[in-house]
Amino acid sequence: MTVPYSPGLEGVVAAQTEISEVDGQNGRLIYRGGYLIQELAERSYEEVAYLLLHGEPADAVQLADFKGKLAAACALNAASSAALSGLPLDADPMDALRTMISAQGAAPDCPKPDLQAAIAATAVTPTAVAAFYRHQRGQEPVAPRPELGHAANFLYMLDGREPDADRVRYLQTYLVLLADHGLNASTFTARVVASTGTDLWSAVVAAIGALKGPAHGGAAAAAMNMIERVGGPESAERFVIDALDRKERLMGFGHRVYRTYDPRARILRDLCKEANRHFYDVASRVEEVALRELVARHPERPNATNVDYYSAGILAAAGFPTEFFACVFAASRMAGWTAHVLEYMTKDGRIIRPASEWTGPDPSKRAAVTA
Repeated sequence: MTVPYSPGLEGVVAAQTEISEVDGQNGRLIYRGGYLIQELAERSYEEVAYLLLHGEPADAVQLADFKGKLAAACALNAASSAALSGLPLDADPMDALRTMISAQGAAPDCPKPDLQAAIAATAVTPTAVAAFYRHQRGQEPVAPRPELGHAANFLYMLDGREPDADRVRYLQTYLVLLADHGLNASTFTARVVASTGTDLWSAVVAAIGALKGPAHGGAAAAAMNMIERVGGPESAERFVIDALDRKERLMGFGHRVYRTYDPRARILRDLCKEANRHFYDVASRVEEVALRELVARHPERPNATNVDYYSAGILAAAGFPTEFFACVFAASRMAGWTAHVLEYMTKDGRIIRPASEWTGPDPSKRAAVTA
């Protein structure tokens, strides 16, 4: 059977998964076990990571054990520390993360992906991000504190001070909401690489490379840069109209799958009003004008607010500079990436090898090449 070519694999079913479902028509994100994202938004990242990796919620004993395993695996090893010391200070933080995670997983053999590796990759990613953050500032890395929770430890390793509860809550909500999201570009990349039979670390390094792309992991930073250009709420109307008149894209609006308001954006919007009031005042006014104008100018396509829009305000409130937004995204998505790798290798494992459609000349019609 000939399958028609679909640019960007639009509408092509390339996986069967129990990990998450993006119901774009109804504006729902469902995590493993049938949980709507709204039901999980106030849970800890450890609880959600356990759910994604195991397929069921943890009881108290299981959660304590899982937290212990994360804490035991969150330190940089000698190879990753050496890689950190050799990184230029002006390196892109995502390049630094990719390099350090690759070094962390370097091994003399090629072990099959397993739960232990999934936990280790999820645990150490915030440590790598925080270590490079400090490296850029001429500071020594701060060793993780195993007794702190995943989100609190992340923030602690940035500045060496135990963070206040609000900052932890802002970051934790973000980490939970971004932990998985169907078959997006980076998750698909992780599955493709894992399907070759390689190790889990190679798969997530490739996923980090995919997430670095501005069309994927760079959207929150782009949204922040846009909001900073607006000025104040009183400038929002003119800014949006002028930008659209110039055919510029408004960052944080529209989604490849969602036909309606991203449910994660709704949660972050409410939180942003508390966490980052200046950002919220400008962003909410821009959003109001943008949604009105986008509907008027492009009624044929949905352009509702997506998760990246208010993510920018939340990540800034948690204490991250704009250039590190994608790294925090990677730290969140690591649980999802690794869960997908394990699921694919358990359920299918066949190497992913799609077909291509030849658009070159027919050999029979090509003019003969004379010597």
